[in-house]
Amino acid sequence: MENKTIIIAASECQPFFASGGLGDVIGSLPQKMAKEVNSKLEEDKKNDVYVFLPLYSKFTKDLRNKLVYVTQLVVDLSWRKQYCGVFKYSEKGVTYYFLDNEYYFKRNNYYGYFDDAERFAFFSKAIIDSIIHLDLHPDIIHVNDWQTGLVPVYLRTLYYGHERFLNTKTIFTIHNIEYQGKYSCDQDIIEDVFGISANDTYLLEYKGCINIMKGAMESANIVSTVSPTYANEILDPMKAHGLHEELLRIKGEGKLRGILNGIDKDFYNPQKDKALFANYDKKTPLVKNENKVELQKMLNLPVDENIPMVAMITRLVSHKGIDIVRDAFEKMMNEHVQMVILGTGDVHYEGFFKDMENRHGNKLRAIIAFNQDLSRKIYASSDIFLMPSIAEPCGLSQMIASRYGSIPLVRRTGGLADSIVDFTVKGNGYTFNNVDSEEMFTVFKRALTDYSDKEEWTNKVKKVMSVDFGWTKSAKEYLKMYNDVIVK
Repeated sequence: MENKTIIIAASECQPFFASGGLGDVIGSLPQKMAKEVNSKLEEDKKNDVYVFLPLYSKFTKDLRNKLVYVTQLVVDLSWRKQYCGVFKYSEKGVTYYFLDNEYYFKRNNYYGYFDDAERFAFFSKAIIDSIIHLDLHPDIIHVNDWQTGLVPVYLRTLYYGHERFLNTKTIFTIHNIEYQGKYSCDQDIIEDVFGISANDTYLLEYKGCINIMKGAMESANIVSTVSPTYANEILDPMKAHGLHEELLRIKGEGKLRGILNGIDKDFYNPQKDKALFANYDKKTPLVKNENKVELQKMLNLPVDENIPMVAMITRLVSHKGIDIVRDAFEKMMNEHVQMVILGTGDVHYEGFFKDMENRHGNKLRAIIAFNQDLSRKIYASSDIFLMPSIAEPCGLSQMIASRYGSIPLVRRTGGLADSIVDFTVKGNGYTFNNVDSEEMFTVFKRALTDYSDKEEWTNKVKKVMSVDFGWTKSAKEYLKMYNDVIVK
């Protein structure tokens, strides 16, 4: 795919700002695509990869100082005329454009405001207007989750027939179908907030609501998800959060794809990670124990490098399978084991684990926080990484854990099923199938038994660390998808 202009739009991106997996993906995929797509091309045939992001106030001072002011424009959003500043930053073959409007983006959090529909309608329209203003000619515009879902809708309505976009194809990626951008169905939001004609309401209306994700699915040329299994799972009414009929329709049209995400192997690298107590690689797996000992000291746990340490780094919410763990927790604590839990979430789950810590203080640390530095220490220190998710579109934690030699124990769903195969079939971890605490505990016991054979466990650690969860394969699949939609 030569001489192409690829634009990726999202509401978050590492290292600038991120609240979850979307930020990790947008932080690494574009750079890998730029590398893959340009690696064998002559300089004058290089493809251009751009990323469009909001300029949130949550932006580190060091990074903000690196931004270069480019221009400003006025974005028409229904009756509003809103300022949009455009700032630029380039790194590793990717040009990042940050769109500034303090009224919409100078806030304490990224999401969760009463006017999120208007905020991200502005962002979506500002992306298109900025593309025109900057004289870009995109072959692909790839948008992610509902916050940028109005981009393909606007291209199909307000910008229909615009000469700039006559040959532009759009891709919409669902990172988590649970969050759809749903609002009450009235003309105020269509005309007054989005600035779309009432005649085009059908694009966004779904089952009595305005649904931005549905509009994006309807309007985009391709709809992708973050793993092949997840692409199939969301066809099930029980897992589609109400969108199964629309998904079945686009599946029938050949528009639905599933591509497993990857991780940034440079960022998650136990050999160079400065957050660790001791660095190591797959050739020196025993050094992991040095990290375990230091973490035990740090967390005031009994120091014993031979005790298996189990970790969970997760949001404490129901779809992460917390109830499965809770139902088996006393039995888990009766085993010869230490457990470290890092995360925040629902108050009753936070309370449960703090209560358990009070009861099992010599075996458990529950840290109710989000701390990236500590998370990498935990990955490096733990022996087993527990992910009992009920739903997991892709999951990155199991890949990061593997990179650090913490062997995943996962429930087979979504991206977990696509990335982790049980050791019993020559795989790279431990798996269970059902939403069942007994089944999980049985596999948990098997893992602890395996740990007692130190030589065999070390071989397992080496095997897990050898699995390549980098972006190379996934980036090539994305580029193939781009090429497929361009030649259609």
